Amino acid sequence: MIDALFRQPNYLAAKKLLDVTVLRHEAIASNLGNVETPNYRRVDVAPGFEVSLRQALAARDPARLASLQPQVAVDTQAIAQRRDGNTVQLENELVRLHQNTVAHTLHSQLITGALLRLRLAITGRPS
Repeated sequence: MIDALFRQPNYLAAKKLLDVTVLRHEAIASNLGNVETPNYRRVDVAPGFEVSLRQALAARDPARLASLQPQVAVDTQAIAQRRDGNTVQLENELVRLHQNTVAHTLHSQLITGALLRLRLAITGRPS
């Protein structure tokens, strides 16, 4: 019975999105740590993941959602603005870091809300 609650497409999607924000945070940290490294290529979550996630959500297929695994890949759209070949732009990374932090907070709240509703159903108390 409880397994069914954790296999709902909305819960699984929120969980996967939380995984993506954690992985993206690691990628941004790597980019910021290598902002001065010659020929470093900016990395981010592979763009194919978001497409796969949308398709799995549209199909409302819990097994497909659960099997999705985000991965980090080199950002092929990033262009070197400096002579050393580094494709990281500090200002853009800081903006992405802020956006990702907001997304992480949202996804954490979605999961927390689902768990609080479960607690309310079990105990009859909201907290």
